[in-house]
Amino acid sequence: MKKILPSFFAFLAIVFSCQGNKTGSLDNNVPADSDSIKDTAACDTMEMLISETPMPKAADELFDDFFFNYAANRKLQLKRTNWPLPIKTNGKMKTEIAKNQWKTEHFFMHQGFYTLILNNERDMRAVKDTNVNTVRVEKILFTKHNVKQFVFNRTNGLWMLDSIVNKPLAQSVNASFLNFYHRFATDSTFQSNSVSDIVQFSGPDPDDDFSTMEGVLTPETWPAFAPELPANTLYNVIYGEPKQGGNHKILVFRGISNGLEMELTFKRQGKKWLLTKLSE
Repeated sequence: MKKILPSFFAFLAIVFSCQGNKTGSLDNNVPADSDSIKDTAACDTMEMLISETPMPKAADELFDDFFFNYAANRKLQLKRTNWPLPIKTNGKMKTEIAKNQWKTEHFFMHQGFYTLILNNERDMRAVKDTNVNTVRVEKILFTKHNVKQFVFNRTNGLWMLDSIVNKPLAQSVNASFLNFYHRFATDSTFQSNSVSDIVQFSGPDPDDDFSTMEGVLTPETWPAFAPELPANTLYNVIYGEPKQGGNHKILVFRGISNGLEMELTFKRQGKKWLLTKLSE
């Protein structure tokens, strides 16, 4: 896997990891010992530090820089959301959320990674494109067959959350691929049958931390290299206007705390998607 994310993201991940530890202690009804009290205090201090630290003006140049501040900072969420916030379902305005009703949304920060579903390598450039003024952060719920989109727009140089859109998964621009992916992630037999005869592979060399190894995988050798894939919920980020899915998909998993990246490339042949490349 490739290192790609700055240490600031790792700092945020520590905060959210702390939050997870606090929640776990409460859920398990475990009495707090002195170490856990110290950890909780440290986490509270870090959360307060983030909330009280003004976001740099330069963070509005790239959506990622803004968003990681937004996801970590309740004060910033209240400031950078257009109130009352419209919620649209199936293309119709259903309700609005008032400022005093808002619950802090940490998005994918607790799970430690997020996803990009790209049509081609060119789409990757949009991540660093300072001219992009619209971004959708999608929460894809496979069990509910639903996609929840948080729509951000940059107006007068400032990123703002403008609306939340709920739609059936079937209406997603990536519907065909997402339906395939869910089965690919949950059915090992289907996964093996969805691997191309030759899968290009590149990944870290187990004998050399500074080198990568390249080769090919076959359906027979695939199980030994198959990564564990999330099956219930995916967070996807769409930079710019959504593009209708084609016959080629690059599924990118990007880590937050460890700065790692994994790419799976799929091609559709007829009605069947096949994995053709794995890069770690």
